[in-house]
Amino acid sequence: MKITSLKHFLAHPGSGKNLCFVRIDTDEGLHGWGECYTQSDRDVQVTAHLDAIRRYLVGRDPSRIREFTQAAYDDFAARRGGMDYYCAVSGIEQALWDIAGKAAGMPVYKLLGGECRDAIRVYANGWSGGARSPEELGEKALAVVERGFTALKFDPVPGPWRTFVDKEVERRAIENVHAVRRAVGDDVEVLVEMHRRLAPMHAVRIAHAIEDARPFWFEEPVLAENIVALARAKRDIRIPVVTGEALYTKFDFREVFEQGAADIINPDVCNVGGILELKEIAAMAEAYFVAVSPHNYNSTTLGLAATLHASAVMPNFLITEYFVNFEAIGKEWASPHWALDNGYIELPTAPGLGIELDEEALAAHPYRPFPERQLGDR
Repeated sequence: MKITSLKHFLAHPGSGKNLCFVRIDTDEGLHGWGECYTQSDRDVQVTAHLDAIRRYLVGRDPSRIREFTQAAYDDFAARRGGMDYYCAVSGIEQALWDIAGKAAGMPVYKLLGGECRDAIRVYANGWSGGARSPEELGEKALAVVERGFTALKFDPVPGPWRTFVDKEVERRAIENVHAVRRAVGDDVEVLVEMHRRLAPMHAVRIAHAIEDARPFWFEEPVLAENIVALARAKRDIRIPVVTGEALYTKFDFREVFEQGAADIINPDVCNVGGILELKEIAAMAEAYFVAVSPHNYNSTTLGLAATLHASAVMPNFLITEYFVNFEAIGKEWASPHWALDNGYIELPTAPGLGIELDEEALAAHPYRPFPERQLGDR
């Protein structure tokens, strides 16, 4: 079997960012789908990588997945990877696994050693936009719980992402966390996201002030690029600390484990290098007693499917991300639809990744440039 083509699709879900999908076809009629991570204003850069890599992919045996990802890093990237490159490779790698599963007649997780669980726990994200007060935030959180989620995540810090903030920003962040806890009660897990935005002194103060709200975790309190600072902050924070969504490949995670900088890691299957790379990072984490909760700021279609398969084979898997604001469009673009049951999604049983996209439906939601904005306002 040989690869005959690679196509990519940038589609806008109606809010948020454009989403990027990859389709790979073969000369035996099998095809595979994958998804690349994108950021607002950083999406056509990913498709440019896909266009450049295409000529190295066509004509290859799609089953030689690990060989391709290593060769792409060595010879295409000249061992100088970056976010846009790893996003492109991740989508390609997932599509190759989709083909492999279809060729074997079994789900991808069966090819990776078999499932450790039959269902994957998810937490809700993407639900808090538009809340103008702690009370409104609490109302939105309660609405998510009433949909059947048992865990939800949000960023409580108001305003633009800045390293140093005043006491009012800290106070409002603390109030927001407590408001959500009051609204959802004691039995729902509240996951607090900090987005790498703060200096350690701010992050630690906020963490101490929200301990009585019993957060499930405290995500990315400081920049992951400074592992020493992250480890120092973690020693002062008495809530489980998460990092990893902005790290790529197992080499970036090595120091996190060696420095004891996180209790939980959250690599993203759509930017970390793909399914196998995520699985190998999880295996490294296991040796350090670090849990894995894959980040998934992607669609509820291919990105979620790849996450489900990778999560199924991790002994140290904890929970993963589900963006509720992408759910409706995901049902329009893809089939079958995932069924949520008390905060869990059952593993797909169809060959490959177990989901197909409708190209006409994608075309009906074309790429939108991100609105212009003034950078650096303070």
